[in-house]
Amino acid sequence: QVQLVESGGGLVQAGGSLRLACAASGRGIRRSSMGWFRRAPGKERDFVAAIAWASGNTYYADSVKGRFTISRDNAKNTVYLQMNSLKPEDTAGYYCALDDTRPIIPTNLESAYDYWGQGTQVTVSS
Repeated sequence: QVQLVESGGGLVQAGGSLRLACAASGRGIRRSSMGWFRRAPGKERDFVAAIAWASGNTYYADSVKGRFTISRDNAKNTVYLQMNSLKPEDTAGYYCALDDTRPIIPTNLESAYDYWGQGTQVTVSS
């Protein structure tokens, strides 16, 4: 059974930075892709970024390109989302997820991700 635990959320001023972490445990992690999604109040959950564990290939939503960086630490089985130049519109609950069918090329399709963490809140004040 796969378990995902997020950490690193909080309150930050616009222009600031935060780093989220998602610790993964369970079988098949290295044959998967890991993604970050977010849900703002009253809105649907949106794709943010993803990384394929085996290849290191990444995929970003247009809204975060150049500001957010996704990376992985093989030794710690942890995926990070470094968020810089944060904007108030980045305020949301952030969720990491695992897609155990794509070890090389990640996807932005929410339906592909079968395992989800509990989420961590990011609030950006103006």
